[in-house]
Amino acid sequence: MAGITGLNKKHNHVLLIRDADLVAATLRQALADASPEERPGLERAAALVESTAAATDGRLRAHWVRSRLASVGFTGDITSMRAIKALRQAEPGLSLLAAVELQKEALAHPE
Repeated sequence: MAGITGLNKKHNHVLLIRDADLVAATLRQALADASPEERPGLERAAALVESTAAATDGRLRAHWVRSRLASVGFTGDITSMRAIKALRQAEPGLSLLAAVELQKEALAHPE
């Protein structure tokens, strides 16, 4: 799981907060205590968390940008100015510079 913070008009940096390690440890403990019926689902969940934990910060920021664009119904060209406008609509405190930097990050990491 990831969250993005640090976006406002004075600060253009993006700080990624990740708790995948904590979630993975909790899943490993649950697996150790699991019944045979529970194991397949927990093993799948653990694999998904581990793959997310291995994702780079850039990929996570790119995913975040796409999810924020989708949240406001944007389906157009991510390279457009309309995409930047939609991103700022989704995140009203986002500066223009930060939106442009995040757009570049999303372009550098296509899904």
